[in-house]
Amino acid sequence: MLPAIQLPAHGVGGATDLPIPYAYAVVGAAWALAISFAVLAFAWKEPRLQRPEADVDEPPRRPWLAVLGLVLTAWFLGTLFLGPDDASNPGLASIYILVWVGLVPLALLAGHVWKDLSPWRSAQWLVGAVLRRPGGFVEYPERWGYWPAALGLFGFVWLELVSPDAGDVATVRTWVAAYVVLTVVAGVVFGPRWFDRGDPFDVYSSFVARLAPLVDRRRLVPHNPLVSLPHLPVRAGLVAVIAVLLGSTAFDSFSASSVWQRTSPSTPASTGMLLLFCAVVATAFWLASRATGGVSREARRALPGETAHTLVPIVVGYMFAHYLSYLAEGGQRAVIGLLQQIGLGDGLTVSYFLSEHPDVLAIYKVMFVVAGHVVAVVAAHDIALKVLPRAHRLTGQLAMLVLMVAYTFGGIYLLFSV
Repeated sequence: MLPAIQLPAHGVGGATDLPIPYAYAVVGAAWALAISFAVLAFAWKEPRLQRPEADVDEPPRRPWLAVLGLVLTAWFLGTLFLGPDDASNPGLASIYILVWVGLVPLALLAGHVWKDLSPWRSAQWLVGAVLRRPGGFVEYPERWGYWPAALGLFGFVWLELVSPDAGDVATVRTWVAAYVVLTVVAGVVFGPRWFDRGDPFDVYSSFVARLAPLVDRRRLVPHNPLVSLPHLPVRAGLVAVIAVLLGSTAFDSFSASSVWQRTSPSTPASTGMLLLFCAVVATAFWLASRATGGVSREARRALPGETAHTLVPIVVGYMFAHYLSYLAEGGQRAVIGLLQQIGLGDGLTVSYFLSEHPDVLAIYKVMFVVAGHVVAVVAAHDIALKVLPRAHRLTGQLAMLVLMVAYTFGGIYLLFSV
């Protein structure tokens, strides 16, 4: 549950509160995946979502968006650090909801606009220009890959989901200050590449932006997002980033369940359980992606990285299913609170439509989970046609299909098990 945001739990009540029987929801979702795979197996026999790497570079950062990013950052952080010292500080909601949860719909609608908005990229550009080292002082180590981003994401979800002081203003101020200093210093040292690989929020945005249907390479180009998804760069730590995102969302649902709450878990126990959820997601995917015959040892070793992009739709589906009411209703409260800090927003009220219509919310949650998995099955099938030997193109996908069905069962169960 997001700190300091007094909204209903992420789930919509127990399984008996669903507008359809829980068993029907799970079985229906499993059938949707199985039927999707069967249709693909017979009708989709050659890769269709692969495109050659174009020689088109991304456009440079847009100055007006960079300025907007600086203004929004000053507003959010000014509220956080200068506002009330208790849970009423709107800066908390701006970090937990508008930044963390809002990052996903923003990237889906506008692509990797975070790159333009990022105030830390602007700070690095300014310092680099003054010191005449725009590319930084040290080359970013290739072996690091996305590991700094994975660690940064884990640090944030630990703060949000495990820390006993997640709603404490002083604690959040300390975390944000440490993040800002580390990000800016690392950016100055390693140059812009740090943000592409090490900044957790920048990396997260770039992953989700691969599914933006209206933006490609930060240009307004309506296209099939599943064509850009397979070009997610494969680097060390890629699976770890996605495992943290999926595992933490699953843990958030589990931690709100009566089963977990009855144990009165300590901080070390909660930390261990969060790590376990992330590790299970990563290990299960690693095993399923490699479960095929007819490939060399080197090719098998590369399969998890080559297929990791197929989990991005599941991440997006889970985020919407899990945080939909928080984004819609908590987001309104956050914006109103921020406006009130500058003398505006009085008289504005929050619409609690989703909380007042749990049946509608439940349907949306199931739809997002199922849609994310169906899109993932399509992406997984297409990449399998490319990377697996012809004789194992179908059998080599069975383990992944079983995994996605298990993810679906687990995701829906956790959403409605509070």
